[in-house]
Amino acid sequence: MKLAAKTDIGYGRLENQDNYRAARLPDDTVWGLICDGMGGANSGKLASQLAAQTLEEYFDQGLADLAPGQEIEFLRQAVQQANQAIYEEASRHREHAGMGTTVAGALVRGGHAWLFHAGDSRVYLFRAGQIRQLTRDHSMVQELVENGAITAQQAATHPRKNIITRALGVNPTVETETGECAVRPGDVLLLCSDGLSNPVSDRTMARILTEVPFYEAADVLVAKALEHGGQDNITVLLIGVEPAAAPAP
Repeated sequence: MKLAAKTDIGYGRLENQDNYRAARLPDDTVWGLICDGMGGANSGKLASQLAAQTLEEYFDQGLADLAPGQEIEFLRQAVQQANQAIYEEASRHREHAGMGTTVAGALVRGGHAWLFHAGDSRVYLFRAGQIRQLTRDHSMVQELVENGAITAQQAATHPRKNIITRALGVNPTVETETGECAVRPGDVLLLCSDGLSNPVSDRTMARILTEVPFYEAADVLVAKALEHGGQDNITVLLIGVEPAAAPAP
């Protein structure tokens, strides 16, 4: 398993309100996550920092002893802890009222990936030159698409594309959407904030992941978003699946 990441403030923001965390355990379990904060002043940055920090601590404390079959419940509990940390901080400090953050993450081990997300940060699977979005945006525009009110093509340029319908920290609890899929050597999980997925097409992402070496691809993806205007914070986290190491003799 291998990891690579890149974040950039972009051209249109005064601060970077994105955060990411990732780690690889001795047994080759890997986890990674991205948070994209929302809120005025410094609140969005604080929300994403609190979420990323709380999730990292939860994983550090619990993953080593996590029994097979408990992954989804573990991830839901982790997200609830992060949600509570943000909500309580906002309740104590009026200037942070209403702050929140998206989250999108993955836990990978034993040829399997478990996904969790809330908001419009995304997880993609890149395999054999093709890319597929694994998460479903929690956004007003996505709901319009699912209801048949607009097409996916219209959604790409909709003026209210940035309005999300789910986020950590806004309410006392949050509904975490989860999923899972098999992974195999050569696969790449791409986690990103909407600073990448809005300006850069799936086709372009797939081309970059096909043509660019793994440890350079995150930089090139961010550069492509900047080339297309870079009006938002941009964060990319890549998890590469490699063949399992042979046991020591």
